[in-house]
Amino acid sequence: MPDRHLIDVHVLLLRGDQVLLTRRRDADARFDGRWHLPSGKLDRGESVLRAAAREAEEEVGVLIEPGELRHVHTSHVNGSGSEPRLGLFFTAGRWAGEPVNREPDKCSAVRWFGLGALPGDLIDYPAAGLRGYLTGTPFSVLGWDQ
Repeated sequence: MPDRHLIDVHVLLLRGDQVLLTRRRDADARFDGRWHLPSGKLDRGESVLRAAAREAEEEVGVLIEPGELRHVHTSHVNGSGSEPRLGLFFTAGRWAGEPVNREPDKCSAVRWFGLGALPGDLIDYPAAGLRGYLTGTPFSVLGWDQ
């Protein structure tokens, strides 16, 4: 097992009772064609808020001021990729622009879903963050022997 953990940021773009999800294109069959939140890895020298705003712009073309992001959940995850990771989930109070697919090589669709009608093929990792947000649970563990 690697001796480090990645840090991921996930953005819950909320419009009323709907959340924006993206359908992944992935060489890993476990994730290909499944739904996910706009997300990505923290880059060196970057705050988690700037990373979340950057990923939202890169993936779905919306502009978010980092101060508009609110932390709603953290998940410690094993098995969602080659290295364990710590996922930080944020909601955006507001943003500029209409979401579009800006990474067609990594994403095959962008769609709004009702928070009470999430797709069955949602990847477990973002599903944990969405559950945490919906239940007000600040922390979860996924894929680890507790």
